[in-house]
Amino acid sequence: MTAVRVVAFGGGHGLSASLRALRRCAPELDLDLTAVVTVGDDGGSSGRLRAERGGLPPGDLRQALVALAGDHPATQRSAGLFQHRFAAVPPPTIGDREAAIAGRLTGHAVGNLMLCGLMELLGDPVAALEHAGAMLGTVGRVLPMSCEPVGIEARVRGVNPARPAEVGIVSGQHQVAITTGRVESLRLDPQAPAACPEALAAIGAADWLLFGPGSWYTSVLPHLLVPELAAAIVASPARRLVTLNLAAEKETFGLSVADHLAELRWYLPTLRVDCVLGDVKAVGDPDPVERAAESLGARLILAPVAVNDGTPCHDSAALAAALVPVLGAAR
Repeated sequence: MTAVRVVAFGGGHGLSASLRALRRCAPELDLDLTAVVTVGDDGGSSGRLRAERGGLPPGDLRQALVALAGDHPATQRSAGLFQHRFAAVPPPTIGDREAAIAGRLTGHAVGNLMLCGLMELLGDPVAALEHAGAMLGTVGRVLPMSCEPVGIEARVRGVNPARPAEVGIVSGQHQVAITTGRVESLRLDPQAPAACPEALAAIGAADWLLFGPGSWYTSVLPHLLVPELAAAIVASPARRLVTLNLAAEKETFGLSVADHLAELRWYLPTLRVDCVLGDVKAVGDPDPVERAAESLGARLILAPVAVNDGTPCHDSAALAAALVPVLGAAR
């Protein structure tokens, strides 16, 4: 049986949710999985490492690796280690000098430090990710969208609540993600970063390209702003699927579900999509979403893919059940 080659684009929790679902599909469909991850993070542990050491921010890459980690107890323990985050050391237990040293680790995920070390040791982020993948027994491959870190900058209307009509510039992925205004345009810095060659090769050989779920402006759309990636996505013979989010986020304030699809076309007008997958409850009125999907050349598929506790999180088993018949159509 020929493997179905799937490339999933994104970053952070949204991509992890997609990858966990795809892992469940892998045995039935014999999936060959590749995750292509944004490299614009400048907040938290990743931001600190990026500022202090340079190189790619490791956090989103780490989360993708962990989502694809193997099922063996040893690899699952390693995945847990990668996710372990150093807590603050209670001041009374150590002296001031020791507290200052210990404080440097506070908030860092072990996996972020390991990836940072591997990238410095090997001098190649792709080789570092392959080595980390071997440590975790990953079912699939994790690649950066670019081998150089990028900045994210947005023009935002109403960034100052006191002047809602005024447009300002918000710089940095973290600040864009928490903006309270409406994002009017997005750009990368540098504007044309070189795409990861291995990612380009994976796109060219893929059967399916998957976009979302995830933070639209900081995890999904950045891939379309890398000229080489955008060209490869358009030229690829693969089918394309977009998985919609379950709830609005700060950065997509004011955007309807249909608007999210319109944004894809705005940033890559030649993009054609085959399927749009949405949660039957989260989509609400399906008519405008169906029209937006059709404008991309896609059909809308509705399925119950959210967890049952009311939180806006995808259920990996339910999402896998919805994906299997779609991805299996590539055979």
